[in-house]
Amino acid sequence: MKWRNIAIIVCGLTIHLYAQGDIIFFSESSDPTYYDPSWGFQSGGSYLERSGPGSDKFPVDTKHPYLGHHSLRLHWQSVNGGDWGIAVASPGWPGHDLTTYDSIIYWINSPQSVMQYDLPAMELEDTSNKHSTRIWIGDYFGGVDGDSLSWQRIAIPINAFGPGLQNCDFSRIKTIFHYQQHPDGIVHIVWIDEIRAKKIGGSTNIPQRPVNISATGYDSRIDLKWDLDTDPILAGYFIYRSSLPSGPFVRINSILHETHIYSDFLGQNNQTYYYYCTATNQSLQESAASDTVYATSHPMSEEELLTSVQEAIFRYFYDYGHPVSGLARERKGRGNLETCASGGTGFGLMAIVIGSERGFVSRDSAASRVLKILRFLQDQTTRYHGAWSHWINGTTGATIPFSQYDDGGDLVETSYLVQGLLTVRQYFDQNNMVEEEIRTRATQMWENVEWSWYRKDSGNFLYWHWSPNYGWTMNMRVVGFNEAMIVYLLAIASPTYGVPASLYYNGWASSSNYATPLPNTFYGIRQWVGPPLGGPLFFTHYSFLGFDPRHKQDQFCNYFDNNRNISLIQWKYCINNPYHHAGYDSLTWGLTASDDPFGYSAHAPYSNDNGTITPTAAISAMAYTPEQSIATLKHFYFHYGPQLWGEFGFKDAFNLNQNWFADSYIAIDQGPMIVMMENYRSQLCWNLFMANAEIPQMLNAIGWTVDIEPENEPIIHEFILHQNFPNPFNSATQIQFSLNKTGKVSLEIYDLLGQKIKVIYDNQTMPSGEHKVIFVAENLPSGVYFYKLSTKTQSNFKKMVLIR
Repeated sequence: MKWRNIAIIVCGLTIHLYAQGDIIFFSESSDPTYYDPSWGFQSGGSYLERSGPGSDKFPVDTKHPYLGHHSLRLHWQSVNGGDWGIAVASPGWPGHDLTTYDSIIYWINSPQSVMQYDLPAMELEDTSNKHSTRIWIGDYFGGVDGDSLSWQRIAIPINAFGPGLQNCDFSRIKTIFHYQQHPDGIVHIVWIDEIRAKKIGGSTNIPQRPVNISATGYDSRIDLKWDLDTDPILAGYFIYRSSLPSGPFVRINSILHETHIYSDFLGQNNQTYYYYCTATNQSLQESAASDTVYATSHPMSEEELLTSVQEAIFRYFYDYGHPVSGLARERKGRGNLETCASGGTGFGLMAIVIGSERGFVSRDSAASRVLKILRFLQDQTTRYHGAWSHWINGTTGATIPFSQYDDGGDLVETSYLVQGLLTVRQYFDQNNMVEEEIRTRATQMWENVEWSWYRKDSGNFLYWHWSPNYGWTMNMRVVGFNEAMIVYLLAIASPTYGVPASLYYNGWASSSNYATPLPNTFYGIRQWVGPPLGGPLFFTHYSFLGFDPRHKQDQFCNYFDNNRNISLIQWKYCINNPYHHAGYDSLTWGLTASDDPFGYSAHAPYSNDNGTITPTAAISAMAYTPEQSIATLKHFYFHYGPQLWGEFGFKDAFNLNQNWFADSYIAIDQGPMIVMMENYRSQLCWNLFMANAEIPQMLNAIGWTVDIEPENEPIIHEFILHQNFPNPFNSATQIQFSLNKTGKVSLEIYDLLGQKIKVIYDNQTMPSGEHKVIFVAENLPSGVYFYKLSTKTQSNFKKMVLIR
């Protein structure tokens, strides 16, 4: 996410929600107090709550959304001789053609029941302000049940409205009006959300039953998965659970579940449950039930838990990837399902590599998906002097404007995508047609990015945007220190459209974030570059998913040290908690760009801290601060899991001041978590990206110093290496060791002749405490083998025997 344009993002996300073709009259609001494309009135003693400029707008409620962050609050009192009415339109007040749609649909809830008799009336209005005939909602809905935890669906047939005396034009419908109906004199409050026109079709169109359902037990949870179904009549799924195979089964989701993966966070272990699910259409008619499956939750080691978290995040990019292109969708939770993110796709390419390496999918499947993405990016997406736009339509490849003038190339998002391209180019190194094509296409797209074009005036700076419609109107220089260092590194590294290495210091490092008096010290921790206290933590993540900051430095600092210390400064800031936000402590920390109760914002210490904690902040810092980050991951998981965990891992954010937990996932928040966790665990993406020949050449051109050790790197002087179990073993055995402090270790397997046959850990930073790892012998023959644990100052080995 960009550090600019934060204010316009919410507007950009209100285009569509789930089903393609829906006409959206309300989904989200750009303001958390009122919905701008609305207008209301009251007269004659009746009351209607209104807000906003002119006090004539629909009030917005942030505490009771059906989906996303906002609902509309309809608060009225109808009396004899009075009247009220309020209209809602799509952003921009456009006219919509409803002639091919059959229903007006929305969801309703209330803190107390609203009887059928008390429901309001409804009209449609066209762009010439001509009104349809008026209908009474009570003819189509039996009343609101008063259970504030349960949302109900209202469906009004469009053919119930006539053109009326004003001859309303149903091909240009602008607003949906609610009006006073029966003057009951009672004060009513309801929340309404997701107002849209839909084409439902006949009631006989029921989705197919879910097939190939499976259940897998993890620590404190059980995950379900079944085959993806892209049938357009599918609205979602209901999940049923029982403690006995014979039932009774109880539905456990009150709101339709949209994806073909479900995570039932139980909060307990050794619990066995049985499940089935059904698919529903828009009328909530259910299919036949799936097969019944079961699983048992069970305790997991730290390593197993980290792997399971990565696997859940991996699903966002693999299972939730766009079905046509494979690109990473911008988000889940609201927004247009066609909107894919170029930068998020770069992160997703790295996530798929991790999924292959850790066995979440086969290498062949991972390669096939990567090639699908690369073909789409190269053959179908619109590019601007080689750069991609921020948002891409996942079906057509066309640009989706990010803002009015941001409808062309985005060099920063492009750099994140190229970071992923160079990573997959190194990983898929086998000599077969698929992997050869991956390497060829990745190389061609990397070499086709015209970095030099984005110098604009051939000066010292690279520019963020260029548009064929607006040229350089955005006029944003890329200067540091922020999330965009990778832009200059790649531009200088480019073998085809490179820029002078002098731009690194004269452009990127020319801002006040690099100026004296630096370094600064906060909470006794040194910071070399960046805004005071580091800013939002994504500054330390996005450019370093592939680019390895260890063992090298420019004229200012070693960026591993700088990023680690910024992470620790944020950790200390949240412990200090100067604004006294609920929940902040040594285990609940991490401020960065994310959703929050009021919309979307780039959260940072002091300058923008509203109490929102974002899991990606602390978890993506794991490569820098493993001890603090792993402890926080466990705290998020075990303490907040029922509210914070879902089918794709940790949801985007939470704010305990507001007792608010996001229901959303965002690609650029999910991606850094899985990648930086892997860079901590195995350095996989760091090693792959840095293996590209252009990268060390670039560092040499700029004048970086390499092969240095990070400042104050902890060194382990004591450890205990245990005997493997079982021993002798057949195919697999467990190796266990204990560290007295956090530091770097290597674990390697040797045969009887002293030849190294397997590297389990390669100079990897590991936290203090007990560690267990499973060694799988794969195709090794029977015999005597040795495993060796090493630190910087000592090593030890033990013998093990393999018997087939």
